Amino acid sequence: MKLFLFDIEGTTTDINFVHKVLFPYSFNCLEQFVLHHQTHPSVMKALEDARKTVWEEENQQLGLYEVIAKFKSWITADRKHPALKEIQGLIWDVGYSKGEFQGHLYPDVKPFFTKILETKTQIGIYSSGSVHAQKLIFGYSTEGDLTPMISYFFDTKVGGKREPASYQNIATETKLAPDEIHFFSDIAEELKAAKAAGMAVTQVLREGTKSSEFEGINSFKTFMDYI
Repeated sequence: MKLFLFDIEGTTTDINFVHKVLFPYSFNCLEQFVLHHQTHPSVMKALEDARKTVWEEENQQLGLYEVIAKFKSWITADRKHPALKEIQGLIWDVGYSKGEFQGHLYPDVKPFFTKILETKTQIGIYSSGSVHAQKLIFGYSTEGDLTPMISYFFDTKVGGKREPASYQNIATETKLAPDEIHFFSDIAEELKAAKAAGMAVTQVLREGTKSSEFEGINSFKTFMDYI
């Protein structure tokens, strides 16, 4: 293998950190943040993209406060919309930089990453959260700054995580064949998509997660089991 590719939520990071720390923080700060930064280029684009989606799906034109309300409803529904993920990443940047929380990583992640790099294999991340948000989790993590260990970060700009074409796109961007990439995730549908694209896959079944097992695929509860 030339690249080990990791999901975040439920794989390297406790799902409770995302749903009980990050999501509530972005929900509570969203209105004030958007109002204060509505002319920021990234915020403007996110607002435009959200309005476009609502127009296409609901045939409604939204004002600023209505877009904010829509973002909040998407947080509650855990919708993986790129515009929301962009806004959340910007909000979380503030929280991390103020020291209000650290990115949770399971204690076996850093030792496993170290072992991978010792074999001259690269590390990549593929998450529905924005690349910005991914770098924050690993940059401000409970295990220190792990971003220098990671060669690639991918979000849903390469496609949805349950679509085989997304994994083909990752292979293309890394200039690797799919069978040179090993993908780790807790979600069976993601693993099926990666396998369909030609990647090796392993399911991570962390304690407390509700992921259903993927029959016929290797699985383990910690990365130390893999080592």
